[in-house]
Amino acid sequence: MQQGIGKILIANRGEIAVRIIRACRQLGIATVSVYSSADKEALHVSLADESVCIGGPQASDSYLNIQAIITAADITQADAIHPGYGFLAENSDFAEQVEQSGFIFIGPSSQVIRLMGDKVSAIEAMKQAGVPTVPGSDGLLSQDEQANLDLAQQLGYPLMIKATAGGGGKGMRVVEQASELIDAIKLTRSEAKAAFGNDGLYLEKYLTRPRHIEIQVLCDHHGHAISLGERDCSLQRSQQKVIEEAPAPQISAEQRQQIGQQCSQACLAIGYQGVGTFEFLYQNGEFYFMEMNTRIQVEHTVTEMVSGIDLVAEQIRVASGQSIAHLTPVKLHGHAIECRINAENPLTFTPSPGKITQLRVPGGLGVRWDSHLYQGYLVPPYYDAMIAKLITWGDNRDVAIERMNSALAELAIVGIDTNIPLLQRLLKDEGVIAGAMTIHYLEQQL
Repeated sequence: MQQGIGKILIANRGEIAVRIIRACRQLGIATVSVYSSADKEALHVSLADESVCIGGPQASDSYLNIQAIITAADITQADAIHPGYGFLAENSDFAEQVEQSGFIFIGPSSQVIRLMGDKVSAIEAMKQAGVPTVPGSDGLLSQDEQANLDLAQQLGYPLMIKATAGGGGKGMRVVEQASELIDAIKLTRSEAKAAFGNDGLYLEKYLTRPRHIEIQVLCDHHGHAISLGERDCSLQRSQQKVIEEAPAPQISAEQRQQIGQQCSQACLAIGYQGVGTFEFLYQNGEFYFMEMNTRIQVEHTVTEMVSGIDLVAEQIRVASGQSIAHLTPVKLHGHAIECRINAENPLTFTPSPGKITQLRVPGGLGVRWDSHLYQGYLVPPYYDAMIAKLITWGDNRDVAIERMNSALAELAIVGIDTNIPLLQRLLKDEGVIAGAMTIHYLEQQL
């Protein structure tokens, strides 16, 4: 590899850590896993070439401990650090400290992460790059209550208040009428300060029946930026995705080409390198930019299945200075669906940690299983509930759905509760089969 990437430390856990280890093996790169004391028996620990315990079970003591991670990279003589997704993956301070410590950060520069991590600066950058955005405040909300009321009246209700540093569905509140606005701003500002240490807010038009469509991009250091098509992530609960698919139903080839080109040009404008995802609300044939995720996505798998491109491997190659010119033109084929398997009660969504006493994994043509589970594994109570991703591919959407139904029926996870019954119900739902989902569809069904 160029730039001397012979060993990568993986600053994450679970299935994404396992996924990165597999990509590194194919590239001939050694791996270092970091782990908390609760993850001593985790699969990513045993699969890596080396492993280092970096703290206690709480994420703040381990996977969010920047100094411990950099120290682990130093003592194992790693060349680069891969953040995966979640935890510190979009933390610009972490990326900056990795850079300053002499390691390669597998992702965009800390400056670009900082630019796109602030929702107001991200929206402004996208406007300048010609990417369509939701009508909104064009900047931070002021402390002037009357000015905010006047702005809201101009935009028209309903509106969405958003924290500029928000994410994961946090720091967001819908306002239906003027009498609710001022109190809603105060409450959201307080929540944002507590959650993100930043009470900056902005306002935008609330779309009532949008779909969640995202565009996958890949960019190198040589002036190449390509789009790998779109994904539909509309099936969500509490702003958390449940099922994703590629391509998105009812998006034309012309729309795909146009929005993909706009996103690629925006990447060049902001100096982006690596993999990234532009997230849009889509309503009445129009795209509206929400945010950019400056990392690998959970749902990158469906794009890999329809494009044939290993996004994690390409992410590492780009970080090593290699070109992506050989990947063009991108050719998409077939349809892929991903179901997120969560350790939770399918009715109450209460987390369900515990021991996996039996595990039966589905297989067959067009079936992919990405997970860190094994029989006897103890699912800890400290982290996100997602324990696996089940992905199916077919020549068309109907075949992908049929294979997913079969795979879900074959899958058995015993010892804990999972959301498998909910996923089975959704894949037989008439609205889902018709591809008629909005971001509110799942919660309405529940």
